[in-house]
Amino acid sequence: MNIKKRLYLVILSIFFVILAGSTGYYIIFGGQPKIIDCVYMTVVSLTTVGYGEVIEITGNVPAQIYTMVLITFGMGIILYGISTLTASIVEGEISGILRKTKMLKQIQKLKNHIIVCGGGETGRLVLVELVKNKEQVVLIEQDEENIERCKAIGDLLYVKGDATEDENLFAAGIENAIGIIITLASDKDNLYVTMSARMHNSQIRIISRMIDQKLEPKLKKAGADSVVSPNSIGAMRMASEMIRPTVVYFLDKMLRSNRGDLRVHQITVAEHSRFTGKRLNESGLKDKFGLLVLAARYQNDEIKFNPPPSQTLKAGMTLIVMGEVENIVRAKNALELLETGQ
Repeated sequence: MNIKKRLYLVILSIFFVILAGSTGYYIIFGGQPKIIDCVYMTVVSLTTVGYGEVIEITGNVPAQIYTMVLITFGMGIILYGISTLTASIVEGEISGILRKTKMLKQIQKLKNHIIVCGGGETGRLVLVELVKNKEQVVLIEQDEENIERCKAIGDLLYVKGDATEDENLFAAGIENAIGIIITLASDKDNLYVTMSARMHNSQIRIISRMIDQKLEPKLKKAGADSVVSPNSIGAMRMASEMIRPTVVYFLDKMLRSNRGDLRVHQITVAEHSRFTGKRLNESGLKDKFGLLVLAARYQNDEIKFNPPPSQTLKAGMTLIVMGEVENIVRAKNALELLETGQ
C-alpha cells in the first residue's frame, strides 16, 4: 500500500472514530445535547486536552464508562494510524534514497549510452523508440509525473533534475555517453544544454529539438550535430500523406506493427573487425542475420544504394540495413564491437 492510500486510511479512521464517539454521546444523552457539543466532547476526550465538560459526564455512569472505552480504543486507533503513516513516510524516504543511489551507480557504469533530456510528449516517444531498439538510455527530467509516464515504458534509468544544470548531466554520465537527445520545451534551454554537452564531451552526437527555425544556425554553432523541428517534420508528413500515401503506410506498418521489432538501422564496420576487406555476401548479413542491405555510406559521405554482393567492406563504412531488432543487434556486435579485439 503506497503512502497516499495509507494517508487516506488514517484520515478515514480518525473521521470514523470521531463520528462513532459523537454518535455514542448523542444516544446516551437521549438526543438532548447539540451535535457540535458531542463532537467537541469526543475530540477533547481523544486528545486528552481536558478543557472541561460541555456535557455532564461526571456522575453519569454509562457516559463515564463510554468515555473510558472511547479513549482507550479511539486513542489506540489514532496512534496506530499516525505511527503507521509516519513509518510509511520514513520507509518511503529511505527506500527512495537507496533506489536513487543504486540507480546513479548503475548509470556511472554505463558506456556508449544515450541521454534524453526532457520526458514530455516528444521525449517519451523518443524513449519508446530507443528502448525498442535495445539502446541503453538515461532520462533527465524534473517533473515527477513525466518520469512516472516514462517509467511505464520499461526498466528506465533516470536522473530527476533540471537538464540545464551540469551536475545532472554528469549524473547521467555525459562523459561516457555516445549521444544526447535534447527535447526540452524551451529553445533557449535546448541551446544551453547543447553548449554544455559539447563542452563536456567533444565526441558526443547531439540531436536537439527546435521550435523557432531561426535558431538552427545557433544550435549548429553551439555543437548540435542535427536539429529537428517537429513543425517541419509534421508538415512533411502531411505532404507525404497526400502525394505518396503507400510509402507512408509501409513505413507506419514497419514502425507500428504488432511485433514492433522491424527497423531500418545503420551498422558501421569497425577498423579491426574480422569482416574488414571481405565481400558483402561473406559477412552473413543476409544469410545469417536476415538483414536487407539498402545502402552503403563511405567515409567521404558518398552513398551507394543497393550495393552488390561483391561490395568490399571497408573500415569506417556504414551500412544501412533493414531487419528485426534482435538480428540488427547481433550484426552490430559482429561488425562493430570487434574493433577492440574481442
